[in-house]
Amino acid sequence: MTKTKKLGLISLILMIFTSVFGFTNIPRAFYLMGYGAIPWYIFSAVLFFIPYAFMMAEYGAAFKDEKGGIYSWMSKSVGPKFAFIGTFMWYTSYIIWMVNISSSIWVPFSNLLFGSDTTSSWTIFGLTGSKLLGVLGILLIIVITAVSSRGLKNISKIASIGGIFVMCANVVLLLGGIIVLFGNGFHPAQELTLSALTTSPNASYQSPLGMLGFVVFAIFAYGGLEAVGGLVDQTENASVVFPKAIKIAAIVIAVGYSLAILFVGFFTNWNAVLTNPGVNMANVAYVILNNLGVQIGSVFGMSASASALLGSLFARFIGLSMLLALTGGFFTLIYSPIKQLIEGTPKEIWPKKLTKLNKDGMPVIAMWVQCAIVIIIIASSAFAGSDGSSFLNDLILMGNVSMTIPYMFLAIAFIFFKKNTSIEKPFEMYKSKKVGTIWAIIVTCVVGFANVFTIIQPAIESNNYRSTFIQLAGPVIFSIIAIILYMIYEKRYLKNKDIL
Repeated sequence: MTKTKKLGLISLILMIFTSVFGFTNIPRAFYLMGYGAIPWYIFSAVLFFIPYAFMMAEYGAAFKDEKGGIYSWMSKSVGPKFAFIGTFMWYTSYIIWMVNISSSIWVPFSNLLFGSDTTSSWTIFGLTGSKLLGVLGILLIIVITAVSSRGLKNISKIASIGGIFVMCANVVLLLGGIIVLFGNGFHPAQELTLSALTTSPNASYQSPLGMLGFVVFAIFAYGGLEAVGGLVDQTENASVVFPKAIKIAAIVIAVGYSLAILFVGFFTNWNAVLTNPGVNMANVAYVILNNLGVQIGSVFGMSASASALLGSLFARFIGLSMLLALTGGFFTLIYSPIKQLIEGTPKEIWPKKLTKLNKDGMPVIAMWVQCAIVIIIIASSAFAGSDGSSFLNDLILMGNVSMTIPYMFLAIAFIFFKKNTSIEKPFEMYKSKKVGTIWAIIVTCVVGFANVFTIIQPAIESNNYRSTFIQLAGPVIFSIIAIILYMIYEKRYLKNKDIL
């Protein structure tokens, strides 16, 4: 086996950035709440993301040589069964994520080429609509799997490019906001008042129920940090570099979200730009960045047509940035979750071929099996008409909660991690066991609230009990599968052994 190149600080920060930071969360947040999004993003950062990130940093430093990521962390802190259930549930949600992104990634691609989402009108070899996007999604997952299977070097390069372009998108937004603010005599397009920071211009998000729904949105905007746990053993001087990377990335992401939302208001008047019936959650990022280009053009005295052209160029740039960001995130997430599942969990659970690594240190057979599963789901949803579409929607609903419950698993395990004196802890953000326990409980409660509200929201708002049931069924079904797999493993390999 050839020696693989270790990840450095900058590469790791960019990979964390692409895994967590969603640029579209910024315009979507402004669309839903205006300036009122900022306090809730700060709330979510303080009570969930930053303390959670510090926990991940402690885990990563303590288990710097472990290949299994979150499984190893939870297993050594609590126990293997607890760890396997949490890890399996988390992994299945990423399968669903890959299915969803395989089709939706073509929207920013379309915006890059045409300045708007034209995917519904695409036709190639007689294929249109969901069928065409399904075929394109299948080709994409095959290409990404093939490239990723050749080693971490390829993954880190592409993820870094995605991270760089997302950073550039934020720089464009921030600098553009300053230019427009300065050009307009320091009068923001959306008036900045105390009332604007506490209420939403969007009527749907002025009620207590609507605001609670946004809190959940803000919390989940910070998700995905644990996905890089599988990269600890691939990091240079991991006990120092990994926690440092997480700290830097966490602070940049938390501050970046709030500042960016503020700056959107510098050049976007909510009532003038976002009340058009054609504006929605899917395209609001392109609408807002198009408006930024138009406003910059106006500040510099450009003609209406020239300003419109500049707006179109800005929208296309965001299309490029989001395309590369999603691609970079895809490369990271096609490898890291499966690595943590296959390399971290007991090898006896899986067929022997799945656990084998190629010369580049990649679980290549497992990656191609993963690819096949994603392809089957994409094909069945794309070519089965309305039934397939309904099936995909149900899967996405099942994955909503399943993706975030493992955050609670990790937070609970952290309590045991801090109490376990046999675990060497080269980096400790929480010097006191008591303080670490308190923050673990806070994070667990915050995520628990978000999950409960996510499950019951469809039933409360629209009497959609089916969606509530499906969201609840997701983690239950995935947990049952995990328990069955582990019970088979226990029966076959742990009988008469004092391992547990």
